[in-house]
Amino acid sequence: MLPLFSNLFIWGFAGNYLVFNPDLTNAVRVFAFVASVFIIIMSSYLLGSLNFAIIISGRQYNQDIRSYGSKNAGMTNMMRTYGKKAAALTLVGDMLKAVVSCIIGYLLLGLLGAHIAGLFCVVGHVFPLYYKFRGGKGVATAAMVILMCNPLVFAILLLIFVLIVLGTKYISVGSIMCVMLYPILLDRFDKWMYGGSYGVLFAILITILVVFKHWSNIKRLKEGTENKFSFKKSVKKSDMQNIEVNENEGEKDA
Repeated sequence: MLPLFSNLFIWGFAGNYLVFNPDLTNAVRVFAFVASVFIIIMSSYLLGSLNFAIIISGRQYNQDIRSYGSKNAGMTNMMRTYGKKAAALTLVGDMLKAVVSCIIGYLLLGLLGAHIAGLFCVVGHVFPLYYKFRGGKGVATAAMVILMCNPLVFAILLLIFVLIVLGTKYISVGSIMCVMLYPILLDRFDKWMYGGSYGVLFAILITILVVFKHWSNIKRLKEGTENKFSFKKSVKKSDMQNIEVNENEGEKDA
């Protein structure tokens, strides 16, 4: 049972069938593999494009979060603009779509499929098809992708993130540092746990994407104008109508 589980974890159902079925021709293997990758990419991107910050702000408050606060469609801006409940719902939604995407990836192509799914779920979050390609920064979604692909790496990065945020009060610093460490830690732990590195390329691409989306935060950090995070800092619902659309203060975190 353990070897079977190991094969399914590494290769997935489709991958396991393609690799270990001697009756298949090379043409069939290639076609089935490409089809599986296509299904993973499309399903993950479409799921990732479901931006729960935009959905919740629209349905609960009849507003577009991208016009308020930092104008970022992410958890931190939801916290500052609408409060803890809205932020929590956004976080849960962003995490669930990553979980579902990675499960689809695992079922089809195992660990490789999960990494592919994770990358394109983050791409969908950052460049959502349904919202004119204006999304969030992908931090919460990327965090759940890391958890799904390598829980040990996630645990280490979570500890680092908490320590950085507690020490600096900057969520952007914690996010950037952790996403930059992700490919390095993943490479080490994948080789230790599985005997090979299955997702470093995808981890690097996620890192590039998230850091790119944090470029404005990096500039403000250099200028000393980046706002620090506080759980007590949020706008009351009754004051929402008084917020100017051109307001551009605060961190822009996912």
